[in-house]
Amino acid sequence: MAKRQNEHLSLADALKEFIVENKLQKGMNKVDVRNAWTSLMGNGVNNYTTSVDLINDTLYVSLSSSVLRQELSLGKSKIIAMLNEELGKEIVKKLVLR
Repeated sequence: MAKRQNEHLSLADALKEFIVENKLQKGMNKVDVRNAWTSLMGNGVNNYTTSVDLINDTLYVSLSSSVLRQELSLGKSKIIAMLNEELGKEIVKKLVLR
């Protein structure tokens, strides 16, 4: 555990420091990407989305509709750009639709 600091920290700064010290950024990225996918794709796509997993810099999305999978595969680069813009940093470099 880190030394106690006598200076006052905002809650946001304390949480950021906690995440960095405990090496939790990868897990936070997974949660952030899942939330970004849900908010960007909307109900139509989310109804057919069975899982969203971030492994390293590749996003694996499982879909229950082959027609939707084909449609989304045509715009992979745009989806990656939208996700990274929503996240504010480049986390997703490759998208795999299954």
